Amino acid sequence: MYPRLLQPPPRQSFFLFGPRGVGKTAWLHQQLPGALFFDLLDHQVYTQLLAGPQRLGERIPQHHKDWVVVDEIQRVPELLNEVHRLIESRKLRFVLTGSSARKLRRRSVNLLAGRAVTRHMHPLTALELGKDFDLKRALRYGCLPLACTSDDPHGLADHRSLDRFHLVATAAGGTGGLDYALRTRRSWS
Repeated sequence: MYPRLLQPPPRQSFFLFGPRGVGKTAWLHQQLPGALFFDLLDHQVYTQLLAGPQRLGERIPQHHKDWVVVDEIQRVPELLNEVHRLIESRKLRFVLTGSSARKLRRRSVNLLAGRAVTRHMHPLTALELGKDFDLKRALRYGCLPLACTSDDPHGLADHRSLDRFHLVATAAGGTGGLDYALRTRRSWS
C-alpha cells in the first residue's frame, strides 16, 4: 500500500468522501488500527442498523474510547442522528465514509453541524506513487490503487469502463455521477 498524504484530524470526527476503489477503507485500517468498524456493505450489519439505528450505540462497548468507523454511511443516513447523539453523550470520535456527500445533502440528513469536518480522498498522486509513477500508465488507466498495482491493467474487468466512469463522473460533478455513468455505460462503445 502506498503511503497517502491525507492525515486524519487528531481529535475531531470526520467524513471521508472519495470515489469507490480509491482506498478509503484500507487507509482507515492502516491509520486507525484500534478503531471499531461497522461496514454497511456487510448485509447483516446493514439490516440490523437499518432496522434500528440506536443499535449502533448498543454495539459500541461502554469502555471504547478509540475511533468508530461507519463505512458507506450513505447506505443508512438515519445513523447520523445516532452518531450525533453518541458524539455528544459519550464523546466518541467517528469516521463516516462514503462515495458521495451529495447523496447525503440531497436527503436533507443531519450532517452533524460542525461536529465533524470533511476530508476527501482522491486517486493516488504522482507524489504518493513516487518512483512508481508512470505518466503513460496514469493517463491510460488512471490512478486508482487497483490500476496502479495490477501487473496487467489490461486484465482488469474492463479498464475502459473505469476510464470512462472517471471521465463521466468528473464531468457530472464528481463521484455523484456514478449512477449516471452506470446508466449510460452501454452507449460508450
